[in-house]
Amino acid sequence: MKPLFRMLGVTMPIAIAIAPLSAQEAAPAPTPVLAAGDLRAGTDLSGPWHYSIDPFRSGIAGFHGEAPDAGQQRWRDVDPRAAMASDNRVLYEFDLGHSPITTLPSSWLTEAPELRHYQGLMWYQRTFAAPAQRQGRTFLRFGAANYGTIVYLNGQQVGRHEGGFTPFAFDVTKLLRDGDNQITVGVDSQASDTTVPPAVTDWENYGGITRPVRLITTPDTYVDDAWVRLLGDGRLAVDVHLDGPQAANRPVHLRIAELKLDRAGVTDAQGNWRATMTAPRALVRWSPDRPKLYEVGVVAGEDSWRDRIGFRTIAVRGADILLNGKPIFLRGISMHEEELGVDPTRAMTTAAARALLGEIKDGLHGNFVRLAHYPHSDVTTRLADEMGLLVWSEIPVYWRVAWSNPDTLARARTMLAENIRRDRNRASVAIWSVANETPVTDARNAFLRTLVADVRRLDGTRLVSAALLVERSKTADHPVMTLADPLADVLDVMAINTYNGWYTQDRLTDLPGSEWRVPANKPLIFSELGADARAGFHDPIKGQKFSEDFQADYYRYTLRMADKVPTLRGMSPWILKDFRSPRRQNPDFQQGWNRKGLISETGQRKQAFDVLATYYQRHGG
Repeated sequence: MKPLFRMLGVTMPIAIAIAPLSAQEAAPAPTPVLAAGDLRAGTDLSGPWHYSIDPFRSGIAGFHGEAPDAGQQRWRDVDPRAAMASDNRVLYEFDLGHSPITTLPSSWLTEAPELRHYQGLMWYQRTFAAPAQRQGRTFLRFGAANYGTIVYLNGQQVGRHEGGFTPFAFDVTKLLRDGDNQITVGVDSQASDTTVPPAVTDWENYGGITRPVRLITTPDTYVDDAWVRLLGDGRLAVDVHLDGPQAANRPVHLRIAELKLDRAGVTDAQGNWRATMTAPRALVRWSPDRPKLYEVGVVAGEDSWRDRIGFRTIAVRGADILLNGKPIFLRGISMHEEELGVDPTRAMTTAAARALLGEIKDGLHGNFVRLAHYPHSDVTTRLADEMGLLVWSEIPVYWRVAWSNPDTLARARTMLAENIRRDRNRASVAIWSVANETPVTDARNAFLRTLVADVRRLDGTRLVSAALLVERSKTADHPVMTLADPLADVLDVMAINTYNGWYTQDRLTDLPGSEWRVPANKPLIFSELGADARAGFHDPIKGQKFSEDFQADYYRYTLRMADKVPTLRGMSPWILKDFRSPRRQNPDFQQGWNRKGLISETGQRKQAFDVLATYYQRHGG
């Protein structure tokens, strides 16, 4: 199947070599940003929507490349039933207004048994009443839709977006009409060799509108982006961007009432205002032990922007990671965005996120979570702020992407920019990751160095990493792991995925004697380690793989190995919860689930959970 955007006439360029951007080139900026858009006033369009599958994408480009078929164009602002009743010459082969109903946000994979493995184009439609006596501007904001999205309002195309895990918005002010409005959204989940991530992954590809859709209202000139943070030298810094006809030379105020801070400024000709100031002496720094958040506001004319922000610094010094100037060991675990339950649909509510993060914070005595392998919902990152969990945030540059394809690089850069601009006010986010388990080639190195440079331009206050692989060898008496990845030179934190004893023939008893050859002047994180176990399956005598007993022993020996790595400053074992993965098909133990979770899909703790919890408690939990 061809991806949605190729059917729309957006063709992929011929693969050519790429080089990193120069220091003067800017990272792409999503437009509009609508920072903290989830806190903006507006109308929630979550709830019932009609849906209709379109496996041959005929609603957009017709069959076999001919002109689009009007009878299949589900986005048209017509009533097919009424049209055919009044004129028998007319034919429509869709009727979204009478199609089945689903509740959004959710994935269609859990809507009906016949959709369980459907990957392709799905149409959604609903009507809504436009706000009465409208003034200013109106935006349609999607928290996320996976993967390619095309949006129509009242039969007119609003815009397109590619990428399944970051927010996007469109200005629909001029397309709204009084009374009922019809919104139609096509979402194509089909991945290809040039998408990000590519077609083959080790997690479930939940197609659909998986995060809230909101209609947001603002004044004509509004605060599109605001970033308020604590610098390493102890000063506060603020960047504000206004958008609208009166964005230039506009008075603007930064206000933090609890700190009695009110700083005034004026935007430049491009609508930007940047300032630094001495931090109030009363400011309490955010930390996992004391996750203090402040109500922060930016006022510009008729618009008032707000967010809840914590202030802290994160840095490295030699092999140490410093939080607020003090060394910290990251006691963490990795997590997919999949709620507890036997039929998850990737619709992360506050309650669902709290259930997962609570297992980390309270159960494992953790202070860190790796949100793999893509940006998670802002519900989760906001809750990490509130609960006091440091976050590793990642974009899905995963395994074998099309390193030499300029369009693939452009998409990865946009995803990264959208992710950073959404979450750079989150105190919890400590590490931006640009990739996971990518094979070393010259094209890959250039691709990832470009992303690292983008991170440093967009946010110089956080650390940059990527989950890397190591070269394995063996002496007469112990395994040797060598980090020879050239990307390590440009990262703040080295991170390694290690599964010695699970995917390798090493005996568990050999692991504590492993030798790790890594740079001595940078902190190291074990970004993954783990072994599968089916909850409730025990084999204490033989210690068979997939038993809780083997998994627990795997953790015991691997943690003993970790204790002997002098530069290790954190871990995020794989993984908190069993998660769906269609490629995992062992009929006895997996059946479409990756079973490396320390809890089952329903929340049952396995033996290894207590092993890791005890270890973290010893390390300061």
